[in-house]
Amino acid sequence: MLREGQASIGADASHKIAIWDNLMDSKTILLTGNTSTMYAVGFLNLAKDGPTVIDLPPGMLGVLDDMAFRYMSDLGVAGPDKGKGGKFLVLPPNYKGDVPDGYFAVPSETNGVWVFTRGYLDKKLPLDKAIPAASKNIRDHLKVYPLKSKDNPPATEFINVSGKVMNTIVPNDYSFFVKLHDLIQGEPDEYLGPEAKGMMAAIGIEKGKPFNPDARMKKILMDAAAIGNTAARAISYFPRDPGNMLYGKDSAWIMAYANKDTAFLKDGAFNLEARALFHFGYIVVSPAMAVTIPGKGSDYALIAVDSKKQALDGSKTYKLTMPKDVPAKDFWALTMYDTQTRSQLQTDQQFPTLGSQTKGIKTNADGSYDIYFSPKAPKGKEGNWLQTIPGKSWWLALRIYGPEKTWIDQTWRPGEIEVVE
Repeated sequence: MLREGQASIGADASHKIAIWDNLMDSKTILLTGNTSTMYAVGFLNLAKDGPTVIDLPPGMLGVLDDMAFRYMSDLGVAGPDKGKGGKFLVLPPNYKGDVPDGYFAVPSETNGVWVFTRGYLDKKLPLDKAIPAASKNIRDHLKVYPLKSKDNPPATEFINVSGKVMNTIVPNDYSFFVKLHDLIQGEPDEYLGPEAKGMMAAIGIEKGKPFNPDARMKKILMDAAAIGNTAARAISYFPRDPGNMLYGKDSAWIMAYANKDTAFLKDGAFNLEARALFHFGYIVVSPAMAVTIPGKGSDYALIAVDSKKQALDGSKTYKLTMPKDVPAKDFWALTMYDTQTRSQLQTDQQFPTLGSQTKGIKTNADGSYDIYFSPKAPKGKEGNWLQTIPGKSWWLALRIYGPEKTWIDQTWRPGEIEVVE
């Protein structure tokens, strides 16, 4: 669905890049997108284009993931270019040709490759200048083209997605299996391995063969999609793995990567619940996403239930206290998400985010922040309020940009979400 969603707004070739020139808002249905950095994403088609060049600007952070959402390489600050920019050469499956000098070569096991990049906003500039500056850096310097066209590459095209509808979420009904069948037709036969191939073949999904389940099998698949969706939601919003618990079992705050392991392993075996939790609600697979460096990058905390471990109800009023001296060297932000889409909650607030960069946010006398969540703002709390929707549940991601010592050693921690009677 990522590729299909990007193609729906015109980013349907390797040299066409979707960019959020005015930052990502809730019109975009994409897993846990933030409103604080500038996204620019694309898709490579190695079967069509062959080895493909990504000429990356300086000051970026990004990842290449394959069609099984396996990590391939970091780009930018966490990548081999160390944030200085450079030319990456992505190689097709089983590529036997020459690799020219001057490139960071990245072999792929799949023909499709998701190109995920983010441009950070210059902290020295006000937002109204930092946002267009980040866009200009990407538009002026990011280039994607086939290696065979390096002497006369096609111009990289940019499609602004800010404020536009784009759906990239995998469906949770029978059509999931139709899309899975379509996906494997364009990929090497062996890319998922014999076990996954066998499971798909058992329900009639095979490369080079039509997918035509009879009425009996179609009903089974409809039930399977519903059960899988229900299981993923239970695992995601009520996890039981201690590795996901950020502050132990008495707190509702969790982390996306259990035990900060991006390979989803436990005692040498796949941690299946940890893998399901991550892929259902989040998107970028990279070891760099699970590493916390004092004063650099970002770190995350997630919460989907209140202090009594009850799901968050869009018709109720809640309060979250952020104690004084939030340990963020750069800034912090709370972003609200829809439990159904795992994307930004669509309300009257185009950017469902509140934090240290929010104009009008107020502190308490002791320097702490009280943040409110409700359908209507409590009187006098408008600057510290995020809107909820009756009939919809929601959850939050806390992003700490430039995490400091008290965040890392957990001597500072956010409060729990409390119901306001």
